[in-house]
Amino acid sequence: MGHESSQHGRGRTTEQGGDGRTSRRNVLRLAGIAGTGALAGCIGGAGLGGGQNIDTVTYGVLSPMTGPYGGLAEGQRNGAKLAVQHVNESDQFSFEMEAVYEDTEADTATGRQVAQKVVQQDDAQFLMGAISSSTALALNSFAANEEVVYNPGAAAMNITGAKCNEWVFRAETHTAQIAEAVAPWTANNVGTSVWFHIADYAYGQSVRREWKSRMSEASDEFTEVGVSRSQLGASNYGSYVSQISNSEADVAVLGMTGGDLINFTKQAANQGLKQDVELVSPTMTFQVVRNALGPAAYGTYGGVRYNAQVETGDNQEFVSAYRDAYGSTPDSFARVAYDSIRMTAHGIEEAGTNDPEAVKDTLPGLEVPSVFGPNEFRQCDHQATNPVWAGENVQPDSGDAARVALRKKVEGQNAIPSCEQTNCDL
Repeated sequence: MGHESSQHGRGRTTEQGGDGRTSRRNVLRLAGIAGTGALAGCIGGAGLGGGQNIDTVTYGVLSPMTGPYGGLAEGQRNGAKLAVQHVNESDQFSFEMEAVYEDTEADTATGRQVAQKVVQQDDAQFLMGAISSSTALALNSFAANEEVVYNPGAAAMNITGAKCNEWVFRAETHTAQIAEAVAPWTANNVGTSVWFHIADYAYGQSVRREWKSRMSEASDEFTEVGVSRSQLGASNYGSYVSQISNSEADVAVLGMTGGDLINFTKQAANQGLKQDVELVSPTMTFQVVRNALGPAAYGTYGGVRYNAQVETGDNQEFVSAYRDAYGSTPDSFARVAYDSIRMTAHGIEEAGTNDPEAVKDTLPGLEVPSVFGPNEFRQCDHQATNPVWAGENVQPDSGDAARVALRKKVEGQNAIPSCEQTNCDL
């Protein structure tokens, strides 16, 4: 049987969604837009999706291989490939998984176009990817419109907050979880006179909002000295560095990642900013950032979403498999892709069908394995409950890339905001 799915292969007993409205995907199938291949699910068993045994599950993996996040996307794609291999080789799953890989270019319009391609032409029932939060938010809406399950690879709070929907399940650690661990620690251990410099899009805005709130709660001495904003993908940060240098700030919190963060930090180091102002970023400890910055990263601080050294869940098995496959150590983006697909695969197995509607009804609150140990997508917002750490980039024993020293851990249940705080309405 091929991987393309007909309306019967989706496990529906009618041509309507769960609320009685006509399914967009079934309309497309009947119109011949989504392909006319063989059934992906063979009628049999007694799964939750209308009584079928799963044959093949198709994932669309949408990573920004080109553009400002190209350096981060390689790990995401590698993690996704390893997850597909894990599912296909494990006796925990009764189905085969196939993946279709596309490049979002960190662009919202391109992200929608490639998502439409993998759903309507390649018949993907599940999507994973994006690193840009703006692209991820566009894919949130796309997933709801097309009735496919989407695992975002981006960190803005509102993806599973105010902009959440029932089709979105995130294994990535969001900005509020990182802020819960690192913002109070920064206020208590690094400084309280803060300048925020952000990349002016959903992620950067989320960082400022979440960090400002938590730093002010942690210390009565917290002061927002100033705020500056740059476009995503900017290259010259000299004027922003000068503004911070001439201010009363003792800490600069940088709401940016990837090439933006690397370029800003290099220019800040070259202009001597690090001599007077501590640099903190939720993503400063990322492997690709440390590798690119070399000694310029020493003495900076950041949130730690993942570290290959941690002894949690089956992380060391994941690290070993990744090194065997790619000859390198997995980063946070590889972990996110691996856990996104694997955690969702357990929901598919539990549902007994590749029908995204049945899977999205099965996943919330279902305890599944992850590299952090038993985990779940919470019922109230479909956000994974991941542990987080505050970390410092320190000089290594050998080589130039900074080593991450873990300074404080916050367990997953303590890092995640309460359901009442998320503004998610499911």
